Amino acid sequence: MITLYGIPNCDTVKKARVWLAGQQRDFTFHDFKKQGLDEATVRTWLKTLDWEVLVNKKGTTWRALPDERKAAITGADAAVALMLENPSVIKRPVLVGAGPKAHVGFNDAMYQEIFAA
Repeated sequence: MITLYGIPNCDTVKKARVWLAGQQRDFTFHDFKKQGLDEATVRTWLKTLDWEVLVNKKGTTWRALPDERKAAITGADAAVALMLENPSVIKRPVLVGAGPKAHVGFNDAMYQEIFAA
């Protein structure tokens, strides 16, 4: 089962959802702001992704954090705590179930490659 994690008002998430629907791919959308996010899910993503890929340091949520909080994010455990506390800091979307690893972000070429296998 393919699951797309994100928030519905994110433009990149919208593009990914439209692409998946246009390709007639069955998927579940998980709004992690409304439905929440648990540590087990994030740790599963970290089996195939580096925490630095998941934490969006270019986003407004990251930029709004106090400098001390940003400085404290030096490893996976601190990053997991931050992602659970502020899911908006996660780079979106996160796609799982389309192959053995999780994927972050969206562009047409990337999704074509993921689903070509």
